[in-house]
Amino acid sequence: MSSTHPDPHGPPAAARRARPARDTFALLRTAAVGAAALLVGTILAAPADAAPDPKPCPNPGASDTTAMRATWISSVQNIDWPSEPGLTPAAQKRELQTLYDEAVGYGLNAVFVQIRPTADAFWPSEHEPWSEWLTGTQGTDPGYDPLEFAVAEAHKRGLEFHGWFNLYRVAMHTDPGRLVEDHPARRNPDWVFAYGGKLYYNPGIPEVRSFVQDAMMDAVENYDMDGVHFDDYFYPYPVEGQVVPDEDTFAEFGGDFDDIGDWRRDNVNLLVEEMGERIHEAKPDVDFGISPFGIWRNAASDPDGSDTSGFESYDGIYADSRTWVKEGWVDYINPQVYWEIGHPAADYAALVPWWAGVVEDTDVELYIGQAAYKVGNAGAWSDPGELSGHLTFNRDHPQVDGDVFFSANSLRTNAAEAIRQVTEDHYAAPARGSQGCRPGD
Repeated sequence: MSSTHPDPHGPPAAARRARPARDTFALLRTAAVGAAALLVGTILAAPADAAPDPKPCPNPGASDTTAMRATWISSVQNIDWPSEPGLTPAAQKRELQTLYDEAVGYGLNAVFVQIRPTADAFWPSEHEPWSEWLTGTQGTDPGYDPLEFAVAEAHKRGLEFHGWFNLYRVAMHTDPGRLVEDHPARRNPDWVFAYGGKLYYNPGIPEVRSFVQDAMMDAVENYDMDGVHFDDYFYPYPVEGQVVPDEDTFAEFGGDFDDIGDWRRDNVNLLVEEMGERIHEAKPDVDFGISPFGIWRNAASDPDGSDTSGFESYDGIYADSRTWVKEGWVDYINPQVYWEIGHPAADYAALVPWWAGVVEDTDVELYIGQAAYKVGNAGAWSDPGELSGHLTFNRDHPQVDGDVFFSANSLRTNAAEAIRQVTEDHYAAPARGSQGCRPGD
């Protein structure tokens, strides 16, 4: 979910499910995009009933405000929000309001906000401590409910709010003694292992899988979120010279599995399937989606794989993202296609059609994760038009239901010119059929 993702050269559209809230949000989204249109000097068309012969919609396919247009707002290590730990509640609130206002200005209609970055919480959780990324000290009450505020402020602006959860990461270090005294990882030291300089919950322990779900469901059940979002971290990304220390767990819980890799994938699949069921049982109108690494498997490894030659998440982090879609365990899939058009190992122009084929004939929506953080890098990313070119490419693939940009801080810094171009080229037009234009022209 960041620039630390492994390089692809080595290890590291069905309609939406019917939801009662969708009609309301379609109106709010239209309002938000209208505000963005004014910012870029676009004149909105008159309502359909004022024009007997409406003109064709500009930018067909890209102008539909029911498509997802979102940004990730990352809290771990204070990447986006809060900008640093220990800010006053008023300062934290102002920062988030500014990020939301900027999102509306870009023509976006949703935010994916990280609310459980390291086995901690941005709300008063019954299961896990307050996040250190709020106050600088894990377990310290920030003086308000950040999740309640974040959801309410998003909805005020017509933005959908998707709560973003990291599943198994416990800490960005390996010392359990640095965790707050009553942290579940300290109370249950057998649940945790160290790997690659971080602490993780062990995904192979059934009790851990149940606890992690309970911790996330606390937010789902108590807040008016529109979506539940997982990032790409399941089992840890491989670190050269290190082995995930779960051989004993495999011996205890492996059951009939002969291969530890198959067992690890099954552990992840069980969590995805079970979490989807629990979300929809508690809140049928809440969407559940995952943002996997952009490559499932390469065609050289599997005939169902993509025409790529990069890191394979199926084998490397045991994320069988294609199965999640085919089984209908998620409402949307949001692959991080973080490479440029023409990349030799992971071509954007090869991966988007592959993912479009994965979701075809399913009820799973496809959003493309866009690498705003790479804008300004050497090569293709030195062109601020690269991101807009991605969305133009997407138009030829109707299975693509939108885009999500990583991350909010990049959109105001290195990718500021790029997102302005995206807004002008793709997000300034009114919704098809909602502002006096003919859909489908």
